[in-house]
Amino acid sequence: MRIVSLLASGTEIVCALGAGDRLVGRSHECDNPPWVAALPACTAPAFDVNMPSGRIDAEVRRRLKAGEPLYHVDTALIDSLAPDLLISQEHCEVCAVTPADVERAGCVRAGQVVALRAGSIGGIYEGIRAIGGALGLDREADGLVDSIGRRIDTVRQAVAHRRRPSIVMLEWTDPIFAMGNWGPELVEAAGGQLSLGEPGMHSSAIDWQRVRDVAPEWLIVAPCGFDLARTRREVATLEALPGWDELRAVTEGKVVLADGNRYFNRSGTTIVETVEILAEILHGYPAGQRGKAWTSYARHKVSEAARQRHAVACERHRPTYVDPDTGYTVFTAGFLRERGYCCGNGCRHCPW
Repeated sequence: MRIVSLLASGTEIVCALGAGDRLVGRSHECDNPPWVAALPACTAPAFDVNMPSGRIDAEVRRRLKAGEPLYHVDTALIDSLAPDLLISQEHCEVCAVTPADVERAGCVRAGQVVALRAGSIGGIYEGIRAIGGALGLDREADGLVDSIGRRIDTVRQAVAHRRRPSIVMLEWTDPIFAMGNWGPELVEAAGGQLSLGEPGMHSSAIDWQRVRDVAPEWLIVAPCGFDLARTRREVATLEALPGWDELRAVTEGKVVLADGNRYFNRSGTTIVETVEILAEILHGYPAGQRGKAWTSYARHKVSEAARQRHAVACERHRPTYVDPDTGYTVFTAGFLRERGYCCGNGCRHCPW
């Protein structure tokens, strides 16, 4: 059987079922396991996804309103790969390629199409079984579901007697989106108490004041589609929010930047790793993911002395200043704004 997976979690599931050798094509987002990057990419984003998060959101809304695609689907390539099975998703019209995207791009010949729809852990399990059934690997699918469930239960039992701290998880920063879908279930398993976000429900934009009002002990920033390096670039956006420096999680050093792409927002086998990561953040569970899948915002916070130097440099129209803590030369927000574009290197004061 020849498989084209247009969904990162679908690719992970196929490989976890032991059928990775049947994959002949993938989406541009498929990255796990790493070897799948060698497969031909059958999709691409339809606009520049390196823009600041606010501009990405605006472009997505514009395209949805205008009926324009968010993704390009290479139907000619897919047809040339002659798949017996095509995997996509119909849970979210923004996060990944949907059957409607494929239909809009043109006729694709595939023996069977499986479109996953996962709004909860149970829905993710159903997706695993759906792919297993299409591959004739029902027993393997049941075993994979059981294995994931056992690992999640191991974490749940390990933190069962710990105090459950309050958490807000953000899956977008401009505008603010509180995480929904399966996210609340993962927080519960990891021994946390989610303050915003409804289990099984799509997330939606909320006012930043709601986060300030609930004053969570922990704030976890894991934007959908952003890896850890890209999430770090959201620091300037976060620090520009009103009352950021007074937020409880900020003053107590409990703000976390995380890989939202592979873990927090991916509806596949990595949900168990997300539970382990959350337990590591909240309770010190030995997941070994600090610095890999998540990092503390405190390590990136700009000191008051650096803020003052930045302010003086901007006032004097200087392009850079020297960070008093590290000795590094740092571009000012004024210089970066006048330059007119984002270089993608995560500059501290990037206004883009």
